[in-house]
Amino acid sequence: MNWDDARVFLAVCRESTLRGAARVLGVDQATVGRRVTALEKSLSATLFLRTSDGYALTAVGEAALQAVEKMEHSALELERQIQGLDDRLTGSVRVSTTDSLAIDFLIPAIARLHQRHPDVRVQLDASTQILSLAKREADIAVRNTRPDNPDLIARRIARWPVGLFASQAYVEAHGVPEPGSAFAGHDLVVYQPYLQGNKDLTLVAEPMTGGRIVASLSSSLLVRRSIGAGIGLGEIPVPMGQRDGLVRLWPERNRATPYDVWLVTHADLRHTARVRAVIEEIVAVFGDAGG
Repeated sequence: MNWDDARVFLAVCRESTLRGAARVLGVDQATVGRRVTALEKSLSATLFLRTSDGYALTAVGEAALQAVEKMEHSALELERQIQGLDDRLTGSVRVSTTDSLAIDFLIPAIARLHQRHPDVRVQLDASTQILSLAKREADIAVRNTRPDNPDLIARRIARWPVGLFASQAYVEAHGVPEPGSAFAGHDLVVYQPYLQGNKDLTLVAEPMTGGRIVASLSSSLLVRRSIGAGIGLGEIPVPMGQRDGLVRLWPERNRATPYDVWLVTHADLRHTARVRAVIEEIVAVFGDAGG
């Protein structure tokens, strides 16, 4: 099996459909189908069961998957090592982050980068989905969680307290909640994953039992915008609340755990000139913000 066939095989394994694999590979669906059929014929083996739900691996396919993943690891390692020796300030750098950090920090960093190094292009992916640096889905990640992969280099570039905020319009309409009231009579907006992962729900160490959750949002940017729209009270990093012109309530209180921002790249890429240039601008923007 050559690497081109291996890439098709992996895409079908991971997407379970020809359409999904075609989207990942950037080819049409018919081409993927022909490549899979030709691969099975060349190996004299059935790698996939065609079901109503998509393509499922056979026992032979499962065995092939382990071998092909080793091929992928070797190919990606070679690619990273070669790129790590690249001292040209030209080409693309893929950066993964959240929508909130992208708008406030990554886009300004890209603007600074473009002024200094116009031939370096940034492909920015902003979503809650964490892309894999090991699989070269991204070259740099800027996230609020530190990875545990020993092949990744992680650097904390910000640590912010998390406070309670509301819009001025909300405060004028509803007043400020009393500490110890568990937000009785107040509307709350919260980060959706927080609701799913915690039993004892609090905002800045205050129980939420007396309040009414009126909106749960899938990203920190949506939480910020909801607070700014006057929908309810919410908990966000202090610099972001200040940046949005929101009113900080109970300024003496913070969430127990701060909001950390980590810049992560693969060890093999950290000396690549264009990757290093992007990192420098990202770090500078966070430094200007008091990270």
